[in-house]
Amino acid sequence: MSDAGDTVEMGSPVQEPDSSMGEYYQLQRELLLTTIVLAVVIFLVVYWFYPWTIALNYLLGALLSVVYLRMLGKDVERIGTQKLSPSKNRLAVFAALIIVATQLNQLKILPIFLGFLTYKAALLVYTLRLLVRPNP
Repeated sequence: MSDAGDTVEMGSPVQEPDSSMGEYYQLQRELLLTTIVLAVVIFLVVYWFYPWTIALNYLLGALLSVVYLRMLGKDVERIGTQKLSPSKNRLAVFAALIIVATQLNQLKILPIFLGFLTYKAALLVYTLRLLVRPNP
């Protein structure tokens, strides 16, 4: 006896994995786009209220936030298909950023760190949109 979720009426397999991956890729694109939009908007606000160097430090952190989010997405995709453990390279990106920021006098740690957290703000925006969006 087969489960109704496993096969279609004609006996062909259901395309759920492709559908799930399609949803995942859509989520990944949406989060990257939201992160980039937030980074640009916050960069402009920081540039308006603070010196140019602070805004550039924020932008550096925000750009690495996009790189980190992309690496995270690739790791999640690989886990879903190959059953591998996530890589530790993402942490190395953040650690290298903070180490470089502490060694160079031109870079400020706080704006870089807050820029790096831009991907978290994108996750919050996405979550809030899900909460206020009516259920289909």
